[in-house]
Amino acid sequence: METADPTPHARPTDHESTADGPPPAAPPHLSLELLVHGVGGTTAQEMLGDPRVQLITGDDTAACYRRTDDADAEQRPDDYRGEPVREAYCWSNLTSGNGARALWLLLVPFMVANLAHWMRPAAPPEHPAQRLYDLLVRILALTLTVLLAAAACEVALDLTAWQCAGTTVCSADKSWMGFLSPDNFGWWSAPGRRLALASMVPLLVIGFLWWLSRRTWSAYESASPPPRRPGTSRDTPVAERTALSLDGFWYGRRLVARLRAAHTTAGVLTIAAVLLGAGAQTDGHGGDTALAVTGRALTAVVILLAAATVVVVWRTARSEAVPDNESDHLVVRALPFAALGALALIVVHTGWARPGAHSHGALPGAAAFGGIAVFQGLLVLALALTAWVLQRSAPDDARTALCGMGGPAVALLACAVGGVLSGGVAQRFADWLDGGATPGQDHAPIPGPPVLLSWQASVIPVLLVVVAIVVVLAAVRVVIVGGRVAKDVPGLYDPREHPDERRTKRIAGTIAGAGLTDSAPVLVAATAAVTLVLGAGAVAGAWLSDRAPGRATEGAPPVVHAAAETAESLGSWLMSAGVILLITMGRRAYRDHSARRTIGILWDVGTFWPRAAHPFAPPCYAERAVPDLTWRMATWTERFDGRLVLSGHSQGSVLAAAAVWQLDLVTRSRVALLTYGSPLERLYGRWFPAFFGPPALTGLHRQMDDWRNLWRFTDPIGGPIRLTCDDGRRIDEGPLRDPLAFGRTLQNPLPAQILGHGDYQADPVFGRVRAELIARLGPDLPGQRPADDCADGRPAQGSSGRSSA
Repeated sequence: METADPTPHARPTDHESTADGPPPAAPPHLSLELLVHGVGGTTAQEMLGDPRVQLITGDDTAACYRRTDDADAEQRPDDYRGEPVREAYCWSNLTSGNGARALWLLLVPFMVANLAHWMRPAAPPEHPAQRLYDLLVRILALTLTVLLAAAACEVALDLTAWQCAGTTVCSADKSWMGFLSPDNFGWWSAPGRRLALASMVPLLVIGFLWWLSRRTWSAYESASPPPRRPGTSRDTPVAERTALSLDGFWYGRRLVARLRAAHTTAGVLTIAAVLLGAGAQTDGHGGDTALAVTGRALTAVVILLAAATVVVVWRTARSEAVPDNESDHLVVRALPFAALGALALIVVHTGWARPGAHSHGALPGAAAFGGIAVFQGLLVLALALTAWVLQRSAPDDARTALCGMGGPAVALLACAVGGVLSGGVAQRFADWLDGGATPGQDHAPIPGPPVLLSWQASVIPVLLVVVAIVVVLAAVRVVIVGGRVAKDVPGLYDPREHPDERRTKRIAGTIAGAGLTDSAPVLVAATAAVTLVLGAGAVAGAWLSDRAPGRATEGAPPVVHAAAETAESLGSWLMSAGVILLITMGRRAYRDHSARRTIGILWDVGTFWPRAAHPFAPPCYAERAVPDLTWRMATWTERFDGRLVLSGHSQGSVLAAAAVWQLDLVTRSRVALLTYGSPLERLYGRWFPAFFGPPALTGLHRQMDDWRNLWRFTDPIGGPIRLTCDDGRRIDEGPLRDPLAFGRTLQNPLPAQILGHGDYQADPVFGRVRAELIARLGPDLPGQRPADDCADGRPAQGSSGRSSA
C-alpha cells in the first residue's frame, strides 16, 4: 500500500501547468462538486454516471476521479457556467481492499477499546477528569494486549508444551510432538526446553501485530494536514469548538509509535513472566541455588521494564493542537529491544538443564486470567465514575447515548469480547488435544485450560438468552410501531392511488425497523450490565471452587448440575463459534457487496477514529481520507479562486464534515455541504458528543456557505441534523417520501422500490436542493452569515436570525 504524499503537489494533469509560473487564470464563477461515497464504497464510474473516468490525483488506495470529458475543465471555464465540475473521491480501498483484511475482525476488542476513548461526555476540555478518562482507557487497552499474549501462552506453552507434551497419553498419537515427549529422553524433552521452544509462538503473534501496526502506520498515519491561512478555530466561539478542527487531530504518527512500543513490550514481558513462573516452581523445590538467584534477578528486570511500560502509557497523551512531530525519547525506542533482550536471557535460563524436572498439572500462573479480569472490571468501574463526573459538567443534551456512559459500556464489551476470543481458542485447542475427552474432567488426559475460562464459557448461554429477550422485545416494538405507522402511510401519497394493505405494512415495517437504530443504547446498556454481573459471578465461581462448573456442582440438585454441565459444554462451543463467525463474517463482508454494507455500518464507525488508545487496533482510514479531502479543497479553491459543493453520502458525509473542519475559515466559507443518509447526528452526535455534539455542528454550519441534509424515515443509518435557522437557511430536507410512489400509476406502472439508505439521487428533492446550492456558488455569493445567525438552542439577545439545535 502506498503512503500518502505529504506535499501539496497533486499529480499534474493536462490542464495544470507544472511550471513555476502563476496558475492559469479562471473566472470566479468556476465551481467544483466533490462527491464522497459512503459505506461499502462506490466506483468512480457509478458516482459520475460515466464509464470513462480519469484519475486526477491520488493512488490506487484513494484518489479523485473525473469524467474523461471534464479532465481539462479548468481550461474551458465557459463550458461550465451554471454547472460545477464534478469530481469523485473514492476511498473504499482504505477499508475493504483485499480479502485478507477480514482478519482485522480478530482485532475487534482493540477497536472497541479505542472507541471508548472517543465516547467521553462533552465536558470542557480543561476539565481535570479528562486526563484521567484518557489514562484509564489507555491502561485498559494495555490489559487487552496482555490478555492476548497470555492466551497465546496458554495455548502454546501450557496446553501444548507443558501439559500435552509432558503426558504420554496425550502426545502418543501426535507424531509432530514426538521429539518433545519425555519418553524419548531427547534434548527437547526437558520441560524448560519445551517451554523455551514453544515461547516462539506467542512471540510470533506479538511480532505479527507489531509488523501489521507499523505497516498500516506508514500508510495511514503519515498524511500531514495542509497549512492554514490566518484565522483558525481560535476565532470560533468556545462553546462551538471541536477537537476535529485542530491541526494535529488527524496526525497521530508519533503517538501510535509510542503506544506500539509500549504494547509490544507488554506482550513480550507477558511471555517472559510465564517462563519465569515455570522456572520458579522448579527452582523453589530444592533446585539449583544459582538458577534461583538468577531467576530472581531476571524477575526484577521484568518488573522494572513493566514499570517503564506503564509510565510510557501514562505519559502518552494526544497532542492535537499541532501535528506531533517530536522524536521519541531513547528510552521509548529502546524499550521493546530491552524486553526482547530480557526474554532471550529468560529463555536461556528456562532451558538450562534441571535434572529430575518434570511437568505435571497446569502451568503455574493460570490464576493470572482471573487477576486480569478483576483488574479490567475495576478499570471499567473507575471509567464509569469518571464519565459520570464529566457528564455533570457537560451541556444538557437529552440525546446523548446512555447519559454519557457509552464509553464505559463499550469498554466493558471490549473486555468481554477479548475474553471470549481468548477463551474460545484455548477451549477448542484443548478439546482437540485431548481427543474425545472433555477438558478439565477426571477422565481427560490433561487438566485443560484455566478453570476461569470454563466459567466464562458457561455464562455465555445466559448472556445470549438476555440478548435474545432484548431482540424479541425489539421485534415486538417493530410490530407495534409498524401498526401505528401503517395508519398514516396512505396519507403521504396521492389520495387517488388505491391503498394496498400488504404494501402499506411493508412500508410501515421498514420505517419501524429503521427506527431501531435509535434504540441501540438500550441493547448496549442491557448487554453491558448483564456482562458485568455474569463476569463477576464467573470470577467468583472460579476462585471459590477452583473447579469447572460441571464438577463444582456435582453435589447440587440434579437440575442445577445438569444446567451447569449444559452451560459449560454449550458455552465452550459458542466461544469457539464466535472466533469462526468473526472470520466468516469478515470474508463475506469483503466478497459480498450487500454484506459489506451491513457489517460496514459498525466497522466504518469503529475505524473512523484515530488509534488513540490501542496501537494494534485496525487502522484509521480517516487519517488518510480527511487530509486527502482537505488538501484537495484547499488547493483547488486557492489555485482557481473557486468555490465548491462537497457532497457526502452516509459515512462520506462524516468524512466531508471532518475535512471542512480542517479548513481555515476563509476556505471554509467557500464550501457548501450537501449530506444525505448522514449519521452525523443520529450516530456520531449521540455516541461521540464531545466531537459531534449540537454546539460543534452549529459552529460548522455557521462557518460554511450553506449546508443541506436529506433524510428518510426508512433509512436505518442516516437521520436529521436537527439544526434550523430562523433566517430561512434550513439544514434538513425531509423526511423524504420513500418509496416515491405508493401504488401503480400511469407514471409508475411497476411498484417503486423502497430505497432506505441508498440512491438519494433518485428523489426529485435531491436535484432541487443540489441546484439551490450550486446557484449559491455564483459570482454573487453572499458573505458568511453573522456569528449570531445560528446558535445551539440558546439564541443571542437581540439577534435578528436565531436558530435552535
